[in-house]
Amino acid sequence: MTHFLSCPSFFSFHLSLLLLTACLWDGVESLSGDGKSVWLKPLNHSDFLSGTFPNGFLWGVGTSAFQTEGSWDLDGKGASVWDNFTRNRIQGMGSNTRADTASDSYALWEQDVEAAQYLGVNFYAFSLSWPRLFPDGDATGKANSKAVQHYRRLIHRIRVQGLEPVVTLFHWDSPQSLQEQFGGWKNRKMVEKFADYAAFCFTTFGRAVRYWITMHNPALVALLGYGTGAHAPGVIGDPADRFIVAHNLIRAHAAAWHIYDKQFRDQQNGQISITLGSHSVKPFTATAANVELCQKSMEAVIGWFAEPIHGSGDYPRSMRVQELIPEFTLEEKLWVRGTADFFSLAFGPDTARGVRSQGSRFGQNMTLDLRKVLVWVQKEYGDPRVLVAEGSWFSDASEGVEDTLAVYNMKTFINQVFQAVVVDQVKVFGYSAWSLVDGFEWNYGYSIRRGLFYIDFNQPQRNRVPKTTAQYYRQIVKDNGFPSDGTERDIVGRFPCDFQFGVADITQQVHLRPFSPQFIDPLLYRWNFSGDGTLRPVVGVRLRTRGSQCSDFLAIQRHIRLIEMTGSTHYRFGLDWPQLLPNGDVSLPDWKAVRYYHCLLEELQRKGIQTAVTLLHPSHRSPTLGLPGPLDANGGWANSSTAEAFVDYATFCYREFGSLVRLWITINEPNSLTHTYNGSAQDKEAVVRNLLLAHARAWKVYHTHYRQKQGATVSFAVHANWVEPANPFIKSHSGAVQSFMLSELGRFLDPFLGDLDHAKEYPKEDTYSECSGYSRSFHLPRFSEDERIELKGALDFIALNHFTTCLVYSLQPQSQQDYGPMYDPTWTTSKNHWPMVPSGLRRVLNWVKGRYKDSRPVVITATGIDDHSLHDDLRQRYIRSYLQEALKARELDGVDLRGFYVWNLQDHHSSHFGFFTASHLHSQPKASVALYRQIVSQRGFPDDDDDEDDDGDPMTSECEFSDRAKACWLCSGIVAEYKPLLFFGTCLTVSVSMLAGVIVTMVVMKSRRKRRMRATQATPQRIRRQQMFATQRTAHRNPVFLKSSTRNGLSRNCPNIFEIKEFGVQRKQCPNFKTIRFSSTLQSTPSPHAN
Repeated sequence: MTHFLSCPSFFSFHLSLLLLTACLWDGVESLSGDGKSVWLKPLNHSDFLSGTFPNGFLWGVGTSAFQTEGSWDLDGKGASVWDNFTRNRIQGMGSNTRADTASDSYALWEQDVEAAQYLGVNFYAFSLSWPRLFPDGDATGKANSKAVQHYRRLIHRIRVQGLEPVVTLFHWDSPQSLQEQFGGWKNRKMVEKFADYAAFCFTTFGRAVRYWITMHNPALVALLGYGTGAHAPGVIGDPADRFIVAHNLIRAHAAAWHIYDKQFRDQQNGQISITLGSHSVKPFTATAANVELCQKSMEAVIGWFAEPIHGSGDYPRSMRVQELIPEFTLEEKLWVRGTADFFSLAFGPDTARGVRSQGSRFGQNMTLDLRKVLVWVQKEYGDPRVLVAEGSWFSDASEGVEDTLAVYNMKTFINQVFQAVVVDQVKVFGYSAWSLVDGFEWNYGYSIRRGLFYIDFNQPQRNRVPKTTAQYYRQIVKDNGFPSDGTERDIVGRFPCDFQFGVADITQQVHLRPFSPQFIDPLLYRWNFSGDGTLRPVVGVRLRTRGSQCSDFLAIQRHIRLIEMTGSTHYRFGLDWPQLLPNGDVSLPDWKAVRYYHCLLEELQRKGIQTAVTLLHPSHRSPTLGLPGPLDANGGWANSSTAEAFVDYATFCYREFGSLVRLWITINEPNSLTHTYNGSAQDKEAVVRNLLLAHARAWKVYHTHYRQKQGATVSFAVHANWVEPANPFIKSHSGAVQSFMLSELGRFLDPFLGDLDHAKEYPKEDTYSECSGYSRSFHLPRFSEDERIELKGALDFIALNHFTTCLVYSLQPQSQQDYGPMYDPTWTTSKNHWPMVPSGLRRVLNWVKGRYKDSRPVVITATGIDDHSLHDDLRQRYIRSYLQEALKARELDGVDLRGFYVWNLQDHHSSHFGFFTASHLHSQPKASVALYRQIVSQRGFPDDDDDEDDDGDPMTSECEFSDRAKACWLCSGIVAEYKPLLFFGTCLTVSVSMLAGVIVTMVVMKSRRKRRMRATQATPQRIRRQQMFATQRTAHRNPVFLKSSTRNGLSRNCPNIFEIKEFGVQRKQCPNFKTIRFSSTLQSTPSPHAN
């Protein structure tokens, strides 16, 4: 048998070829990949991507021999390094320390094939046990016939079932005899032994195998087996050992590849590669230095083996600086380079643990981003074909068959692969889920699980039970990915003219400053009278004044200007109960606060913005949760007196502000408020009772005394996030959805709208909420018959605050909580970890419609997401997609949806939900302002071909006026902000224009006078006496001052009345003056006797 210990095939090369190769090698070596570019700019489309993989994509599942076969000494099997290691080195795990039986796949191999067939995969990947085939490790000797027979049966059955076998020669379980004889992979003789073993396998099984893997994740053999000693054979010693081991593993792989390439490829038509493990890393901070460290981290793990095999033929430059790294000869570089027919990748927890233990992160952050690894491989190694030979994470052994977290890890990894294929054009041709069955997880024993099929290792039968991951993977394989159900597609349509496009806000604080009083000072001032630049009052002059007006509150004007910029037709805000009634007593209000709110409402009405006012908007930032201090000190909502005080407060607000309000929200999110109260079940029951009765009685006051005159509608707003079963394959999770909705919505809406005896339908114990868990300590409230009558129908519309969607799963009975929350990691999330799931809005609307029919219209009174960016791409997508779902619910599902309020107007504190930045950041508009305004102006999403001016559209004429009124929001905003400056500028412009007119008139008159004077001098006329005294004809003319030359000793100004003729000047009247006649001019001088 031919061996490839020293690359003998290259000995026949001509010397000239070697010299040419040496000259060209420096050029080849300098060609580095572009892997680091994956950290320089974000990958496109990082959200979950729907669609299917290309036709012919291979789906598979894999196992390894030592982890699953068991039968460690049966049928002549020899000991492996792991058999020895688990008996002598791993301590403290009891029965978890050995794999003597493991999954018993050596005996139950037929069940394994059936399990793979159940999944519907295309291939089944497994590894051969080197010590089972050759107990002493020497493949030049006689093979273990029973082992040969076993693997032949297994391969044959796989092919009979229509699957493709993918066979790995070495998955860490090298023969113990070779370890003892040669010191394992530290000895170069292992390369020869492995080459012999590979040749035997190709000869024996190669006709039925098209895909071969020489080794699985050899970097961990070097790092953990001969570095830290955490893995078999547990060698701890010389720091250079790991690099020597890696050097020999690369040589062994190359030898096996060349054997197959030269001796078997033509007959067997197979392909051969090596599976390399990788982690994923991202820069700790976005700096060029950290990007270099990320590249160095990847090179130190996957690049350690990939660069010699898939790249230049040598180790990465960042590793070669270490003195411990062995060197390849020039012949070896050429011999090793290109010894893989495709790139085989492993992505799982084993590599991540190895990286952490070795400090190969270089201070950067670890991530679970398989897509980025695939793109890195594409850019670094010339876009090779890629097989993901291992893709999965792990779960705790206690999860059993309900491995919900593993489902979402699988979903994440496979969708990342899909994005790499579709978006980044990485040539991934197959994916193998890992592993088929639970097995022995190396030095973690049986404490963690990675199988799709559950095995109870305490039972001798080792039955295979499909986990929910098996069911989920089966569905993915069947669908060839993630086909869209069609609900994600946008629709075309518009909301009606009276649809409430609004902005919702927190409690509006009273801002009495800044205050800009105008026309209320009775004094008249003059400026710079004495030249000192001061403004001084004119003594004895007093002007008529007026009282202060709403426009004097500058905070109101600025606030409304922001609202106008959004294009909203409605604005929702909360009143501050403690500010209006500091002691909770309606007889002692703060009238300044009353006037401020009245002014705010008046100004909003004047701007054509309708208002939705919340009477109580509890906030965790308020120590009293929005209550006046005395009421909070008296127990808050646990005391029925608070409900009575609330009704008085509501009555006060109806009386003072009702004429200016279109919608009233009595209490914001009473369901969330309930969970802020601790105490016994009875205490919490009292809180719910008091909240619901307070609303009902406040509603009755308005309905009885104010509705006919004011015409508003009244409701309360419930927190209405949607939930999905965390694991759709578990019945208890599906039941948790209905329990959640009944607890969070039904419990508060049914008393007003339901006809059911909800005591029978509801769970006996309360379940909570906000995707943060459920309490077992709270019971539903009970109402008397009179209270039921009082509650019935006390709701004008259903107000829902919807922000996100979460997943719920059931917990064990012994837990203090019924259900637990989780989020789908494939969902797009904000910086504050709020998932964006647009479909959740439509589903919660349909749940409400299904339960309450069309008994009440629905208004989304708050919805939004945080976005810290000024361009706020996430919020723009949120607004558009959630409005799309609202339109679908209205148009396709028949939900009577009347309004949509985006939360909120402006950032506050650490919250970044606003359309505008915080005031200390100058209230800058974010990009979502323009988007929302456009949607409002179009009333939704009209067809591109839709002519909005079509006279046949009745909605156009109805909305035309309001659309025109909003057309120049920018102009109105500028006018409002710069009114004093514009007034001054207008006055200045008028004054300058008048002055310019006077100057022009004077210049023109003077020019004409000069021309006529010259004409008179040229043709002198004798002035007749009768003309000199005919004053009666010109008495109405204005006096004109004629200037004379001072040289003649005459007066400069003589007030006279003249009639200007074409050929001279005729004086009409000049008393006390005498006329002096010159040769060519006429001038006047005063009489000598004039006083």
